Amino acid sequence: MTPLTIRTAGMPGELDLFNSFPYPLNSEIIGDLTAGRRRPEWLWLALRGDRVVARAAWWSRPGDEHPLVMDMLDVAEGHEADAVQLVTTALPDPAPEFTRFLPPDWRRSEADTWMSVLEECGAKPFVERLRLQWDPRTPIPAPTGRLTFRPPREGELVDLMTLVVAGSLDAHTRDELTRMTPRECAEEQYRTELTQYPSPPEWWRIATLPDGDPVGFVIPAHNGYNPIIAYIGIVPAHRGRGHIDDLLAEGTRILAAEDVPRIRAATDVGNTPMAAAFARSGYRTFQRQVDMIW
Repeated sequence: MTPLTIRTAGMPGELDLFNSFPYPLNSEIIGDLTAGRRRPEWLWLALRGDRVVARAAWWSRPGDEHPLVMDMLDVAEGHEADAVQLVTTALPDPAPEFTRFLPPDWRRSEADTWMSVLEECGAKPFVERLRLQWDPRTPIPAPTGRLTFRPPREGELVDLMTLVVAGSLDAHTRDELTRMTPRECAEEQYRTELTQYPSPPEWWRIATLPDGDPVGFVIPAHNGYNPIIAYIGIVPAHRGRGHIDDLLAEGTRILAAEDVPRIRAATDVGNTPMAAAFARSGYRTFQRQVDMIW
């Protein structure tokens, strides 16, 4: 057998070689390299002769020193051992979370060699998520008049996030709460996620009752790829009253008013109340996401 070579890809000259495996993120690689979300040294190939038998890639926010997530691993049939060697060679320390986008009706099968390779390298499944999309001309529920919406006041959003995360059904948030307090978790999410979006914070909304009592919030944003519903939450005292539908509709209206081609969102498969709210608001599941951790 031709000897195995494991090396980084020489970008952009080897883009076609790297993209010899089909995957939804292929078209974004050049833009990611330009924006600083990827680096050539985070794009790896395993070759036997001129044939790519496995590839792996990592992603970060612009300016990050270390990759935030491993978001590509593809394996040619019969080359699982080569892929294990690739991952073992290229995996940073500490190992970042792995994410893969799959068809909406995906269920694990023997064809998912990427998953068995990662498990052999020590990773384990963490959570499955629904990736959702609202398309233009999809009706947006009309305002009910039950809530009033306004921009957040200084410090108010983190206060409300602190209440929301304490009872969150989101797997990543629940995991963070094993290592930090609800306040610390809220501050971390605000600092590392919400403030990193290139879109204006003027889009953010607090929802209140007529007497001014805050019910929750919605964070419409743009993540550099798509308009998104980045975060939405109802404080515990006001849950179970259908307010999530009003918040989601408001966030959708704000983004739709920007004449966007689509709106994206995501929620854990196990967060059935949130998934149902998205479905009621006209969002369809277009992909399933699998996250794995070491």
